[in-house]
Amino acid sequence: MRDPLFTPLQAGALALPNRVVMAPMTRSRALDDGSVSAMTATYYAQRASAGLIITEGLFPEAMGKGYVRTPGLATDEQAASWARVTRAVHAAGGRIAAQLMHVGRISDPLFLPHGSTPVAPSAVRPQGSSYTDLGARPHITPRALERTEIKRIVNAYATATERALEAGFDAVELHAGSGYLPMQFLSSRTNHRLDEYGGDVLARSRFLLEVLDAMVAVADAGRVGLKLTPELPFNDIADDTPELTYTTLMREVAQRGIAFAEVVSTGPIDWHALLRPLFDGAYFLGGGQTRDSAVAHLQAGRADAVVFGQAFIANPDLPRRLLSGAPLASADRDTFYSPGPQGYVDYVAWSDAAALAAA
Repeated sequence: MRDPLFTPLQAGALALPNRVVMAPMTRSRALDDGSVSAMTATYYAQRASAGLIITEGLFPEAMGKGYVRTPGLATDEQAASWARVTRAVHAAGGRIAAQLMHVGRISDPLFLPHGSTPVAPSAVRPQGSSYTDLGARPHITPRALERTEIKRIVNAYATATERALEAGFDAVELHAGSGYLPMQFLSSRTNHRLDEYGGDVLARSRFLLEVLDAMVAVADAGRVGLKLTPELPFNDIADDTPELTYTTLMREVAQRGIAFAEVVSTGPIDWHALLRPLFDGAYFLGGGQTRDSAVAHLQAGRADAVVFGQAFIANPDLPRRLLSGAPLASADRDTFYSPGPQGYVDYVAWSDAAALAAA
């Protein structure tokens, strides 16, 4: 019987050679201007055997940045730096999608133009802190967005999508989870608006769907994906009726015909059982998976592909290791977000690791 992780998958316009997807993971190696260096091209090219690479979150506008040394697609210069990455990945035989991530209220004036106050659907202060090179700084109360500003942000996503395609990305994913701006609009406890962007579930979904529609208008639905993290409390996010919210949202998303939905679920509700039947595109299942659990999900029809995160950090050739049964290396957590090559491009492939161990 053929290994289900290593059968091809058609996800919209994307022909994936296997079903091992590399998760988007912030690595904090960008330059001060939000562009990336040749080292980032090396990092992603090393992992090109993934069925699909989804990049770390890229801010679509300057006000969307929320972490130290994170990259963007907010300028032509930033996009040009990513063109080097996509060329390297394609030369290695891979496929790569750009994830667009606007953090909204989960930011700090240190990261924003002219020390601006972070923005959000409503002025609700999140618990927690921003981690900067100067240490942790408690989150502040964000400024509620004006309606005209919302339209501008939607347009910024569309422009960033254009830049992504011009830079050679195969697809673009909207990050609508992890407590970031689209999820802030979606969730009842962070969206207290009284206009058309607040109120019932469909109104709270409006911003997310407008962004998705703007991205589809530029890239075509077959090259657009969506990430959701229902009930994940990261970044102090919560919704009062999550099952209603996410089933309603997924029905709306399904009408757009997008290529894939990446759903990360670690809570008590079986979100994959709820959401998978509502979505006709390729369903990517994430959230701390192992080889055995990935195979089980695929065989049960709960997913079309499985997303692996930290395993890809220390194992650039993860698909090969999963296929051959080779042991997996462990990642050094102390270098997840540190600058420089250590813990980034210095992990070796299995054949190299075996040779070093035998020397």
